[in-house]
Amino acid sequence: MAPRYYTVTWDQLHRDGKALAWRLVERGPWTGMVAITRGGLIPAAIVARELDCRLIETVSVVTYDEEQRGHPQVVKPPQAALESQGEGWLLIDDLVDTGTTAKVVRAMLPKAHFATVYAKPAGKPTVDTFITEVSQDTWILFPWDTEPQFIAPIAKARGNGGGGQ
Repeated sequence: MAPRYYTVTWDQLHRDGKALAWRLVERGPWTGMVAITRGGLIPAAIVARELDCRLIETVSVVTYDEEQRGHPQVVKPPQAALESQGEGWLLIDDLVDTGTTAKVVRAMLPKAHFATVYAKPAGKPTVDTFITEVSQDTWILFPWDTEPQFIAPIAKARGNGGGGQ
C-alpha cells in the first residue's frame, strides 16, 4: 500500500492553530504553556498569541533516534510547570501520532491540559483537545519539513510528454 500524505501549508497551520485557540480560550486562564519541541513550537506561538499567554516553557523528548527507537528520552524538562504537575498549564504539540511522546510528557505533567493541532487514532486518547484527525497511515508534511520545488507535469514524468503548446 502506497503511503498517504497530508500536506499542511503555512496558511492552513495558522488557521488550524487559531481554531485550536478558540477551543481552548474558555478553558483558561492558563498559568502558562509548554511547547513540545520541535513540532509544537510554531503551533504554541500561534495559540499563545491568541490566548495572550506570555509564559512559555518547552519540553524536549527525543523519540526518533534510530539507535534508541522505542526508548524516549527527556532531554529538556519543563522546569516551571513541574512544580504544579502541570496544573493550570497548557501542553501544545503539532501532532499526536502513536502517543509515545504524549505519554512521557503526561507522566511529568499529569494535571496539564494537552492540546494538539492534529491527531491520529492511536494517540488520540492521550490528548484532551485537538482540531483535525488524520488516519494512522497518513504522513503529515508540515511546512517546516518541506520546501516548494518544481515538479514535472505527469505526462513528462512518464516519458510521453510533448504535443502542442
